[in-house]
Amino acid sequence: MEFCLRPATVADAEELLAIYAPYVTGTAVTFEYVVPSVSEFAERIRHTLASYPYIVAQSVADGSLLGYAYAGRFKERAAYQYACETSIYVRRDARGHRVGEALLTELENRLIARGVKSICACITYVQVVDPYLTNASMAFHERMGYRLVAHFHRSGFKFGRWYDMIWMEKLV
Repeated sequence: MEFCLRPATVADAEELLAIYAPYVTGTAVTFEYVVPSVSEFAERIRHTLASYPYIVAQSVADGSLLGYAYAGRFKERAAYQYACETSIYVRRDARGHRVGEALLTELENRLIARGVKSICACITYVQVVDPYLTNASMAFHERMGYRLVAHFHRSGFKFGRWYDMIWMEKLV
């Protein structure tokens, strides 16, 4: 699967939302219960782009979007300006084609160029794999050089069950 990376635009909102929606409706990867509207998602993109990188992977073959990654503030106070939180979502049929690896690597490079020193990921975690969650995100981040720095138990409730939340960090 050949793809290129480029900055996201607000015009990508509908296609990016189509990637995100199955994570909301069918997984515990996100603790969001309701799929946002296209206009709300577009506003999220606009808000992120005002301060942080937001990148998409685009198929060379047909121009469709395969995934996206973006960063945001870790905390509001000025002292946290050198730390950020990342999010990454890959279209289900694009998994296993190194799309996530390319997106996260590019995002990290852009953050490093901005002077970021600590990159964090907040990840849903389950003690026993269930129909709504595996620990694939944790394994992915470990492969990308992140390490576990916090584990919060029973932090999110979705699909009638409790999920833990872990924080992973990469110092750059």
